[in-house]
Amino acid sequence: MIAQFFVLSQRGDNIVFRDYRGEVAKGSAEIFFRKVKFWKEDEAEEAPPVFNVDGVNYIHVKVAGLFFVATSRVNVSPSLVLELLQRIARVTKDYLGVLNEDSIRKNFVLVYELLDEVIDFGYPQTTSTEVLKSYVFNEPIVVDAGRLPPLGPAAMFMQGTKRMPGTAVTKSVVATEPGGKKREEIFVDIIEKISVTFSSSGYILTSEIDGTIQMKSYLTGNPEIRLALNEDLSIGRNGSSLYDYRSSSGSGTVILDDCNFHESVHLESFDVDRTLSLIPPDGEFAVMNYRMTQEFKPPFRVTALIEEAGSSRAEVILKIRADFSPNVTANTITVQMPVPSYTMRASFELEAGATGQTTDFKEGSRRLEWNLKKIVGGAEHTLRAKLTFSQEIHGNIAKEAGPVNMNFTIPMYNASKLQVRYLQIAKKSKTYNPYRWVRYVTQANSYVARL
Repeated sequence: MIAQFFVLSQRGDNIVFRDYRGEVAKGSAEIFFRKVKFWKEDEAEEAPPVFNVDGVNYIHVKVAGLFFVATSRVNVSPSLVLELLQRIARVTKDYLGVLNEDSIRKNFVLVYELLDEVIDFGYPQTTSTEVLKSYVFNEPIVVDAGRLPPLGPAAMFMQGTKRMPGTAVTKSVVATEPGGKKREEIFVDIIEKISVTFSSSGYILTSEIDGTIQMKSYLTGNPEIRLALNEDLSIGRNGSSLYDYRSSSGSGTVILDDCNFHESVHLESFDVDRTLSLIPPDGEFAVMNYRMTQEFKPPFRVTALIEEAGSSRAEVILKIRADFSPNVTANTITVQMPVPSYTMRASFELEAGATGQTTDFKEGSRRLEWNLKKIVGGAEHTLRAKLTFSQEIHGNIAKEAGPVNMNFTIPMYNASKLQVRYLQIAKKSKTYNPYRWVRYVTQANSYVARL
């Protein structure tokens, strides 16, 4: 099935390499990196996750700045291999605590031991962290996460007075902590990726939320967990679930189109009080995945306008407004807008007193880019850009520009209003009181405004 598996750094260095079947030449890693680095096909800036070069299928995902790649000469299922690569990355992170180049290099013996158990002669065997504990015996060399730059939204989750400990998402599930004691704690993340399309007049055309409840447990003894969601939660557009459950209060205020649960979740009481019971396995896993197309209030309003300012000039006005509480702050916002292919240059004008904002005109892809470090709830920001063309304008310029695309991360905010009412852990004794951390984050999946 899989001929080779390898992990490359951002520089193209080969960190891990395993040849399972001897069907593909040894220089495949170099060919892959050169192709990805200088991708020029389909007018796309980035290489797709699956492509073919000289009869070899290259399938890859990028996690924490690293390329996880599989090669094959046979016609394998791309979705299966992509899922396998994501799971290998997750299992590696479970064992090492921190997933980066340094941690893999320091633990290469452990990583190869994991790979030998996960894949045999190119065929996947198991990707369960709990099952692998019975076969993998090397102890990880723990990398100090305090000196590492934050990767992804996890570093931006906690705001306010109660903050997540620095080791929250960087602990190995098998490493022994100093002093021989293990900190009893459990983390629950509600992560939502939203897709919204706005019309040229600002009305919402389509909206959808893809969400997941992720859990990572560091509890000894595998105690039973009870996770309670909104009492007025309904599943299915008619107020009932796909599993023939009935909402305890009729039509709920939070309506999910559909959902699925991890195999360890027991649903006996879900029908009555919307409570999930489970004994969490080791490592990080998705307790529940859900989808929602019910109307919801989008976190940002985006409006864009392009007008002619002469025979070979035009002016663009981009405006974004944060429609959420002032107590919440969005991070790493990027707004992109394609412009006509005959655009020669662009000059930008930010609002007075603007800080933490940068602008750029990408000549290769003919695109305006506006980056904002953060946006506080209730704030509104405007960007003006003057475009100069290499020829005179013919026809409707708005049809040759756009649409506007926006990316962002909002910690401690969820658009669906799905909430964890409580997280209950079966007590071993009266003094047993582990730490519980519940966090929310919303990210843009496809946030588009038409011109």
